[in-house]
Amino acid sequence: MNLESSNTADRFVRADWSAYATAYDLLSEHNPEYQILLQGFEDFLATIKTPQLIYDIGGGTGNYTEIAARACPDSEIRFVEPDAGMIRSAQSKLADHRNIEYDTLALEDIDAPGTADLIICVHALYAMPAQEQRLADLRRLLRPGGWLYLIDLGRYMNVTDWRGYLFSSLRKELGLVGALRVFWNGREIATQNKAILKAQKSGVYWTHTEAEIASVTAAAGFEIVKQQTVYRGYSDLLLCRAIP
Repeated sequence: MNLESSNTADRFVRADWSAYATAYDLLSEHNPEYQILLQGFEDFLATIKTPQLIYDIGGGTGNYTEIAARACPDSEIRFVEPDAGMIRSAQSKLADHRNIEYDTLALEDIDAPGTADLIICVHALYAMPAQEQRLADLRRLLRPGGWLYLIDLGRYMNVTDWRGYLFSSLRKELGLVGALRVFWNGREIATQNKAILKAQKSGVYWTHTEAEIASVTAAAGFEIVKQQTVYRGYSDLLLCRAIP
């Protein structure tokens, strides 16, 4: 398991998240596996006591915060996303919700220990440096017994596999012409997914097995209540509680 890349020559091999943001929601809207993840989060919220304070760490274009804001209108939500393009997309999408504060800090720079009731961290941890330390930061932000809703990309991003899957789904939904139109408009996604794969292979982005992510999460002070492989086997979902 490679938690930190030691290859300084590859330290700038990363996705352009602002470019990703321009087309992210277009394809996500038509991706059945992504919609399953969103529904799973909404189902989870219905099973817990309404959180007073929610953090969405690496919140991207705001899809999980949108669900949380709708399901928990009385909660305070802090949306944390360091990329300018992503946070602009999120602010536009979430403009009607008044219970959200936006922050461009990196996770390790947030100074609010032990206050959150729920932290959402979806497909963000793998792109951060030093995952063991970042998980410790997530634990630091949670009150004892607070929830961590963690989904992380663990396996190599097989661009060809995802392209075939998405095109097949789009063709069933929209027909050939509609599928081609969406693919063309969302072509930046393929470019950035290739960059993610390159960063994974170079060790800049973290890859892990189910056992590896469970081990480092538990070591950071979390009880893993539920774990499963999701997103066509590419990602791991861990539902955790902060150990007092």
